[in-house]
Amino acid sequence: MTGSETTPSFRLAYVPGVTPTKWVRIWNERLPDVPLALVAVAVDEAFGVLRAGGADAGFVRLPVDGEDLSAIPLYTETTVVVIPKDHVIAAVEQVSAADLADELVLHPLDDTLDWEAPPGRPAIERPETTADAVELVAAGVGVLVVPQSLARLHHRRDLTYRPVSDVPESRVGLSWPQEETTDLVEEFIGIVRGRTVNSTRGRPPTPPQPKGKRAAAGGAQGKSAGGRTGGKATAGKPAGGRSGKPAGKNPRGGSGGAGAAKGGKGGAKRGKPRGR
Repeated sequence: MTGSETTPSFRLAYVPGVTPTKWVRIWNERLPDVPLALVAVAVDEAFGVLRAGGADAGFVRLPVDGEDLSAIPLYTETTVVVIPKDHVIAAVEQVSAADLADELVLHPLDDTLDWEAPPGRPAIERPETTADAVELVAAGVGVLVVPQSLARLHHRRDLTYRPVSDVPESRVGLSWPQEETTDLVEEFIGIVRGRTVNSTRGRPPTPPQPKGKRAAAGGAQGKSAGGRTGGKATAGKPAGGRSGKPAGKNPRGGSGGAGAAKGGKGGAKRGKPRGR
């Protein structure tokens, strides 16, 4: 049974930092009769929502946590450090992990980066969420290393951020339950991958034309009434005679004998028959 028969609408989950606006707009243009419902989920809840059927597909942070979920990677985010605007780091364009060695680096429990060991000095307690950590940065308690989209999501006028090198990066992908790859899921995958509305995906390809077809058509037009190819024959002039005169008649009377039978050469010489 296909998705169009079982799902009256399409439910799309997304984690903080992901902005699905562009893909939703394309969906609404292409499938105006199938409403798309957005489902905001926390990073650590996204895979559970997909498995429980709370969404048909979702934008998640990779990797997925099991083989029962399919996923396609979409993009990798720049990692940045969130700092107060008057912080010394704000004076440079980019920093490295080593540059943060003396900083108190907050590490929230919902952190999306796969650290072996976070840089800098650890805080006594880990903040519950990224939003809580941002509040602490604004209060002058440490700095925060996150994907750039989260720095933008939690933007404050008194804070800024700078790219950080030599640290993990977060990958965003589209995921869905492997056993629930419905027609609507396939449609959304196509939109995310940039497939055009005229894509032939899923349609039978147009059969290739036989190589000899054009040659056969040209040969039929270029043949004289006698069955041989006339040297000056065209589609508009019959071989073996002048323009407007049928090839089967001798210009000086008599039926198309040897001149017509031999094609353009004998029958096209000023109408004079051979044998003179």
